Amino acid sequence: MTTLFADYDLAKYDEEIAPEELTELGSFNHSYLQTKLAVLLFALEDYTALTELSLDVSGLDDEILRAKFKDSIKPDISVYSRRALDITEDVLKMAEMPLLAIEILSPMQAVQSLIDKVHAYFALGVRSCWIVYPYNRSVTVYTSPKTFTTYSTGDVVDETLNLRLPLAEIFS
Repeated sequence: MTTLFADYDLAKYDEEIAPEELTELGSFNHSYLQTKLAVLLFALEDYTALTELSLDVSGLDDEILRAKFKDSIKPDISVYSRRALDITEDVLKMAEMPLLAIEILSPMQAVQSLIDKVHAYFALGVRSCWIVYPYNRSVTVYTSPKTFTTYSTGDVVDETLNLRLPLAEIFS
C-alpha cells in the first residue's frame, strides 16, 4: 500500500521519530529528484555524479562549521570530474572535494540548514553549489556563499562548471 506524505498525521512524528531524525527522513519527491539529477549529470561525458557520498570536513578552518558538521558532511549529490570505478579500492569519507554539491530540500528540512551546508561546501573548496526546491520546481545555483541565481524556467546554467540542464528534464 502506498501512503503519500500528505496522508501522515504530523502530530504522530513526535511520538514515532526523534526530532534530529526528522531532517533525515526521505520522501518520494526527494528521492526521485536525487535519482533524476544524478542520472542527468552522469550522462554528461565530463562528470561523475555520486549520491550520498560523505565528505571529510576536518579541513574546515571555520570552527563553528566544523563543530556543526562534526567529521563529515553528505550532499545529496556530489559531482566530480569523470572517473571510473576502482572496485579494488573504496573510500568511506572523501578528502577530495567535489566540483559541485547539490542539496534537495526535503519536506521536514529548514532552508537555513541547506544554506549552512552551502557555506561549508565553499569553505571546503567546492566550486559550485545547487539547492533544489521541489515544491516550486526551481534550482538555485550558488557561485559563492552570497552570490546565486534561481532558475524556475528554461535551463539551469552553472557558468562555473560550464554546465547546462533543462529544468523541464529535472522535474519531469
